Amino acid sequence: MTVPPLHRALEPVLGQVEPATVIGPRRWWAGPLDVEGLALGAVQSAATALRAWDPGSLPSVPADVVGPSFDSLRHLRVDGRAAAGFAPWSGFWGCADGWVRTHGNYPHHAAALRLALGLSDDAATGDLAAVVSERSALEVEESVVAAGGVAAAVRTPAEWSASPQGRAAAVGPWVELHGPSGAPLTPGEGGERPVPQGPGLGGVRVLDLTRVIAGPTGSRLLGALGADVLRIDPPQMPEILDQHLDTGFAKRSALADLRDPASLARVRELLEHADVVLLGYRAGALTRYGLSAEALLQDRPGLAVVSSDAWGEGPWSGRRGFDSIVQAACGIADVYRGPDGSPGALPVQALDHATGYGVAAAAIALLVHRRSTGEGGSARLSLTRTAAELMALPPCEHPAGPQADDALRAADSPFGSLRYVRPPLDLDGRALEHPWLPRPYGEDPLTWR
Repeated sequence: MTVPPLHRALEPVLGQVEPATVIGPRRWWAGPLDVEGLALGAVQSAATALRAWDPGSLPSVPADVVGPSFDSLRHLRVDGRAAAGFAPWSGFWGCADGWVRTHGNYPHHAAALRLALGLSDDAATGDLAAVVSERSALEVEESVVAAGGVAAAVRTPAEWSASPQGRAAAVGPWVELHGPSGAPLTPGEGGERPVPQGPGLGGVRVLDLTRVIAGPTGSRLLGALGADVLRIDPPQMPEILDQHLDTGFAKRSALADLRDPASLARVRELLEHADVVLLGYRAGALTRYGLSAEALLQDRPGLAVVSSDAWGEGPWSGRRGFDSIVQAACGIADVYRGPDGSPGALPVQALDHATGYGVAAAAIALLVHRRSTGEGGSARLSLTRTAAELMALPPCEHPAGPQADDALRAADSPFGSLRYVRPPLDLDGRALEHPWLPRPYGEDPLTWR
């Protein structure tokens, strides 16, 4: 089985560690891009980092679980109810000269769409389609972004590669690694290598300041491996319930309004005892609170800080974005056009999930580095960089096949009976399981366990 060696992006920290084994054949998705290869490589990167953290363990990647895990929201059931998908204001829309994709799952983004397009609060999607059809795709993109919304014109891969943002996204490794001073990290030499405090990531504290899918996917895996994960959300922008249920396993959920000085002070107290901080907001969004990677490492040089966002470096670095929007902008939607010429999408939100497992891999790698050198560091990933990795893979044609039912689990929760997908790792030949189910959203205290 060919798996792209995404873990090589971590070699400046891990060195030449033996990659974790991927077990089983490919059999899930057919299509023009090697989505399976990206998925397997991303999960393997996390398993390989874990192998370096705990050399006595034998993590492996069960291929038949990776497919369902990258489609976890679609497999989720709550008392038999399927999870909600894209909202009506999210989708492709025909323009005067092409196509644009919008994202309106969150109420504030749907409101920004209506504002940008001059639509009333009670407008229907038919009204949106009519307005967009009279404008160019780039005009719609620019007006929606200016209003604080989320949209992208559908570009070809060549158009994206020729754009300033496309060129920026193609540069550098999948995971960028830096020390507290901003210099590139290198493998530690000598130093103490104590036995981990517990099995897996037992004893590690992770402050999770991420949202939506990518970052929460990474922290979900860290929690399954034994870390104490505390996710903090802003009360003024609640997470979508089904997304909370999908990614809320193995972590606690709290609320903190960082605009409130007392709440920000409490978060800073938590930082004093954190090992890992995950940042998943658009670039610069947390800078005003002193929570950028640079500021955090200046205060605590031993922290492991992992940032993930949509666009990475470049002129769009501060722009809002989601997996579906990145697919439209970077040419993936063009590659997956249907027989009628309309743009398409990957079989799963692979950019989000692959980036999420990269977040987990980077966090573990930085912990390995700190253990051997005493020095913390930062890592940065982006959906566009992950997209560049995917589009650079050679094609791997094979027929689509069934996904494994044995990846699914069922249990009773405060929300009702849940069906969900287990984590896509095995440890020492045994299936990794979530230690607990999603907690009630935002109801946990701002404390460590």
